[in-house]
Amino acid sequence: MKTVFRLAALSVLAFASPACSAEPPQSYADGEVTAGTDIPDSAWRTVDPENLMLIDTAYGMIGVELLPEIAPLHVAQVKQLARDGFYDGVPFHRVIDGFMNQTGDGSNGDGTGDSDLPNIPAEFSFRRGEDMAITLVSARGAEEQQIATGFYKGLPVASQPISQAILTRDGKVAAFGLHCAGVTSMARTSDPASANSQFFLMRGQAEHLDSQYSIWGTTVLGHDYLTSFEEGVVGQNDGFVPDQMNSVRIAADLPEDDRPVVQVLDTGSDAFSSWIATQTYDDVCDVQIPTRTL
Repeated sequence: MKTVFRLAALSVLAFASPACSAEPPQSYADGEVTAGTDIPDSAWRTVDPENLMLIDTAYGMIGVELLPEIAPLHVAQVKQLARDGFYDGVPFHRVIDGFMNQTGDGSNGDGTGDSDLPNIPAEFSFRRGEDMAITLVSARGAEEQQIATGFYKGLPVASQPISQAILTRDGKVAAFGLHCAGVTSMARTSDPASANSQFFLMRGQAEHLDSQYSIWGTTVLGHDYLTSFEEGVVGQNDGFVPDQMNSVRIAADLPEDDRPVVQVLDTGSDAFSSWIATQTYDDVCDVQIPTRTL
């Protein structure tokens, strides 16, 4: 069975670096953008429909922005399974309050099954160059060994400062995604290369999972629905009737008139910088990047 460990003391890849020194610290806002918010249209980034996965549930549509730059093998597999209809009708077989919603077992529906596709090698971290700018907002850890944290597009990440790229052979630095609410990540066994079809959508923060599971996307539509699912575990909780993914589609495969246009506040824009300067937060996971649909 593929289990996402909740309390295990797993090691996290750490980088010794000055707090947000290489890429100036910015901030981030909590909640969704409402009518009347003074944000120019130029500050919104439209999610590529080829990398927008739409999960239809009884509560509403959840949209996940897929990030092939972060985890290309996982994104490719999830896309193929969605396009094959593998995820249609699959239950959320393990839902834990404050933690995550696990699904993707299209064979048995209880966390013991997978697809017929090969397992995927781990993509726990990635390397980034100047073309993958991160908007830094805070840092974690003791002053001498802080991890700079911020956002790549809408994904919360930790990263070495880009200034260290001149010291590396490939001209890039190491980074990894953070398991904050809304992030999507792949379930696995104790074997790091055992991910296949099961995945989970985070309901809260789980720092102990960082750099231990392969993150491949983040929620950009229907964020509030993530805490609506019935809580329980198939085979463990008597009377538990799990919610399900009614259908899972890639937006680009839908007729243009039927697909939502999802926009995310561009974390690299001047409007974002001005806006986040007025916000308060303790950790990068405390905030949710605003999105809108057209």
